[in-house]
Amino acid sequence: MSVILAIAFIFCIIFARFFYIQVVWGRELVWRATDQWNREIPVIAERGLITDRNGELLAGNRPTYSVFVRPNAVKNKEYASTVLAGIFGTDAEALLEKLSSDKVSEITVARQAEKSQIEKLVSYGLEGVYYAGDNSRVYAYGDALCQVLGFTSSDGSGVTGLEKYYNSLLSGENGEIMYTTDIVGVETEDCTIVYRQATAGDGLRLTIDIDIQLSVEDAIRSAYASSGAKSVSCIVLDPQDFGVLAMANYPSYDLNDVPRENTELLNELSRNGIVCDIYEPGSTFKIITAAADIEEYLRGNANAFSTSYIFNSSRTRTVGGTTIKCWSDHANGKHTAQTLAQALNNSCNPCFTDIALALGTDKFYEYLTAFGLGNVTGIDFSGEALGMLVPQSLVRDCDLARIGFGQTIAVTGLQLACAAAAAVNGGYYYTPHLIKGIVSSDGSVAEEYQPVLRQQVISEKASRILAEMLEGVVSDGSGKKAYIEGYRVGGKTGTAQKYEDGHIAAGKYVSSFVGFFPADNPQYLALVIVDEPQGSYYGSTVAAPVAREIFTDIINIKNIQPFG
Repeated sequence: MSVILAIAFIFCIIFARFFYIQVVWGRELVWRATDQWNREIPVIAERGLITDRNGELLAGNRPTYSVFVRPNAVKNKEYASTVLAGIFGTDAEALLEKLSSDKVSEITVARQAEKSQIEKLVSYGLEGVYYAGDNSRVYAYGDALCQVLGFTSSDGSGVTGLEKYYNSLLSGENGEIMYTTDIVGVETEDCTIVYRQATAGDGLRLTIDIDIQLSVEDAIRSAYASSGAKSVSCIVLDPQDFGVLAMANYPSYDLNDVPRENTELLNELSRNGIVCDIYEPGSTFKIITAAADIEEYLRGNANAFSTSYIFNSSRTRTVGGTTIKCWSDHANGKHTAQTLAQALNNSCNPCFTDIALALGTDKFYEYLTAFGLGNVTGIDFSGEALGMLVPQSLVRDCDLARIGFGQTIAVTGLQLACAAAAAVNGGYYYTPHLIKGIVSSDGSVAEEYQPVLRQQVISEKASRILAEMLEGVVSDGSGKKAYIEGYRVGGKTGTAQKYEDGHIAAGKYVSSFVGFFPADNPQYLALVIVDEPQGSYYGSTVAAPVAREIFTDIINIKNIQPFG
């Protein structure tokens, strides 16, 4: 009986093995067998198009070709190597070495080859050499938006920018051309060719307005040349939903002529500083401090200052052994009696020190967090920096005092632009975004982006009061060079000393201006950052005029009529 059971058990094992091979493993074995007798040439999918918010093409494609060689099918390897090297500019000896190896079944000779090269190749009739269509990325505006769009590698994959962030969506699905061959890879006499079509990638419609973008590019290029700065950056936001209308950094590079041979230079030029780099904002940050004070006063906080409160007339404050000064010497009674609106006009540091200290660490940090400081904004872009905010548990009074006027804190340009937009748009903080919609390869809209409201950071009343004060900064205060006759422009200047190795870097400043219009219902907000200008370095003289130029262009582009 035991022998019968043993035999039955063995038969069960054998049957289970047959079942596994035939049913479970069968499809893979068939695929492996087929693969031994077939060779595939990839057909590269057309990459999805990228357009601006109005459908203007920003990134497209032109037809090119990939060239492959099957070494076992090449009869005269030395001749083939010489011909291919001559056409595609490769090393003939290195190619011959690859063709002579029995370790590879297929070699990629060239990607993104031109039609003229393929026509020349065909004229030689080389056996074992194949080509298939791929495509090369073409950028309609050269260096415009270069740090935002990014670029692709030789195989068509996104390397930086939106090309990288949305690579899986843009890439599509490759097809293939399948040839029947013998076991060593030589085509059979009755060769069967099977073609599987590639599926084009989906396209992106961005929030970018290319007309505004080109205006920004021209303005910062001019500012770079006239100021002798290390770099100039600008972002233009729609304050109503935080869609990015323009984003630029200069120096830049041409997307159609990427300097791939110089990695260090390429890394520097392709970096999107508005999103990825941090800096000490200086007086532009006073917008946040003022917003917190106004909101707390409206809520009945006894520690907050009213809009009619007159700040201490002294030009200095001493906090924890640190002396904080107003840039003005207060001579002849100038700037000695200031309300909050006047303190914003005059950009007087001690007044904002008073506010921060009066609100206290816990309350002030509530607003810093609500305005997105010390955290990423969540924009659809890789490499966003967190910014730098002293941990709340470690904040000393002298730190809090300096944060109040934009020191001892570091932000990205994007963070500050978003915080300022929320302060003047009614108090609403949205997730900033670069994508407006996804467009299918057939041209139909597959998905529309819906703005994401994160929270309301201050009340509409507080926001309205602040916007009016900031309009005064442009009409009567330090932001006068951003003033445009007939239009309600608000804003705030900033001039911050730079630090190197923990010490103030002599003669190095970051000059900035954040502005918006119309002040009573903001539709456009711009932040201009000028890094290390030479000569005049105040935000009021270096950055504010750049914003004025951009706003004037927007007025002309959109045919915005003056009020009244």
